[in-house]
Formats: sequence, C-alpha cells, structure tokens
Amino acid sequence: MITLWYGILAFMLTTYIVLDGRNFGAGILHWIVARNQNERRQVIAAIGPLWSWHEVWLVGTGGVMIMAFPRLMATSFSGCYLALFLILWCILLRGMSLEVGGHLSDRLWQEFWDAVFVFSNVLLAVLFGAALGNIARGVPLSSEGTFYLPFFTNFGIRGAVGLLDWYTVPMAGFCVLILTAHGATYLTMKTEGAVHERSVRLTRGLWVAVIPAFVIITLLTWFVRPELLEGIAVRPAACLTLLITVAGIYALVTGLRHQRERLALLGSTFLLFGLLMTGAAALFPVMLFSTTDPGLRLTAADCAAPAFSLAIAVAWWIPALTLAFTYLYIIQRYYSGKVNVSQDNQELY
Repeated sequence: MITLWYGILAFMLTTYIVLDGRNFGAGILHWIVARNQNERRQVIAAIGPLWSWHEVWLVGTGGVMIMAFPRLMATSFSGCYLALFLILWCILLRGMSLEVGGHLSDRLWQEFWDAVFVFSNVLLAVLFGAALGNIARGVPLSSEGTFYLPFFTNFGIRGAVGLLDWYTVPMAGFCVLILTAHGATYLTMKTEGAVHERSVRLTRGLWVAVIPAFVIITLLTWFVRPELLEGIAVRPAACLTLLITVAGIYALVTGLRHQRERLALLGSTFLLFGLLMTGAAALFPVMLFSTTDPGLRLTAADCAAPAFSLAIAVAWWIPALTLAFTYLYIIQRYYSGKVNVSQDNQELY
C-alpha cells in the first residue's frame, strides 16, 4: 500500500508539472514569440482558460502528501518555507497578470503585467527545477528528521547545504530549458501567424539544445547521487517509464519532422512524464536523502500514514481521479484548436 501511494504522489506531482509546465514555457517565451500587444494576447489566450485548472493537480498533490505521507509534509514544508513562499507568490502573481492585465486599455498597465507574467513563469521554472535538484542531492537532515534550507551556503553539495549549489543551479537551468521547449511546442499547436512561425523555429532549436543539457545533467546526477541511476536498472517500474520516455521522443521527433503539431505536443508531454516518473522510480523507497550523514534518510515507510488509513483513502482517490480526468478531457476538448482572440474588447482571453 505504501508503494502504491508513493506512485500516486509521484503521478500527481508529475501530472501538474507536465500540464502547467507548458504554461511556464509559454510564459517564458512571451516576449520572444510575441512582438506586439495583439500577438501577446495570442500567447495569453493559449494559457488563460486552463491555467487555474492545472493548479488543481498541485493542490491534489498537497492533499495526497498530507493524507499518505504526513511526516514528509511536516518535514519538507517546515524546512523549505522560503522556497515555498516564493512559489506561492509567483503563482499568485502569474494569476493576477493573467486576470487583470487586460482590464485597462493602457500600454503602461499592460506592459507592467506582461513583465510580471514573464518574471513569475521564469522563477517558477527555476524553483521547481531547484526543488528536483534538492530531492536528488538531499537536504541537511538532522538526527530528529528535520532540516532548514537557506538560499545558499557555500555552494557545496555536502554538509549544511542551501537551496542553490553547483548541482541544483544547473538542474534549475535544465528545467527552464526543457519547460521552455515544452511551452514552445504547445504554442506551435495553439497559435497562428507570426507567433506560430516563431514558435516553430524556437521549438526545433530548443529541443536540440535539450540533448547536450540532458547529458550534462545525467553526468552530474551520477556524480552527486549515483544510486539513483543504479536504481533504474533494478526497478521494473523504471523500465516501464523509460519505455514511455522513448515513445515520447519518437512521437516528438516524428511530429516535428512531419509538422504534425498535435503529435509533437503529445510526444513532448510523454517525454516529460516519462523522465519525471523514471526519477521517482529510481528514488524509491527514499523520499529524502541527507547531505550531513549518509546513514540518515527518510523513506516512504518512515513517512507513511497507517496502512488502514491508506487503504480507505484509495476508495476515495479512484472516483476523484476519474472526475478529474473527465473534466480535463472536457475542457481540453472545449478549448482545442487554434486560439481566437476577440478584438472588440480588452480582455486577454
């Protein structure tokens, strides 16, 4: 049961990053693919109707963590207050820029919220990438199972580390790069005209840049936490997620080569999903490594709620997941196709 709920937690967080990650990437490219206000409205319209729904998966991840792994919730949230509040503020600012940016037909007003929108998306990608780096590297766990992460200490990966160091910074950069490529792929499918043409060119270049960046991050991960890569070879679930990754790469390359935009986005989605789930499978059963003492670590069994509670929760989670996917299908179908920005009002979407 603990293994099942570990997989559910990884699935929920991965689904959020994949779905909202394309919005992060589109927001990062906001000033690059769109050169005037009408073009920027296309980018906003591609994101606008769906951004709040995707955050439901993040809320669901928090709910799963509280219910299934309460000790992990207590330990990680108390240790990462600074980063968590930054994430919260960035989510709030992104939502505000989407909702109020078009309320006034004033250039200064709209330019200000455009800047807020780009900044918040860049910082969200950086923070989530740094968080993934911290999970792989570990945190300064004490013997009581607690820790605190400042922004940085000595930029090392051992001892009293901070949120940023020579490993987590490249991981954050890689996350920004791959999410930007994911977002460009999404904009290619959703936009038309000049925005579409720029997105097409950027998509190909960004995915090519992902290849050497991925090799570098893999080598750094092998140096920092070699047991993660070793764990892929001994866990059957990791083999399945690797197959999903390979299928995603094939669909992405095929879609880009033959200009099949929907297939390319599907491939990008499964590529990201497969990579993140492979990392989760390799990490199991450890949920937090320690940088101060290799013998200290929090496993899924250490953090889990009683087995009886986990069994009852499955009965609630299955219908909730069914409702979530049903609604996801409905809204994705309703907002499918190219965006259509109305020109007779100042609303952004």
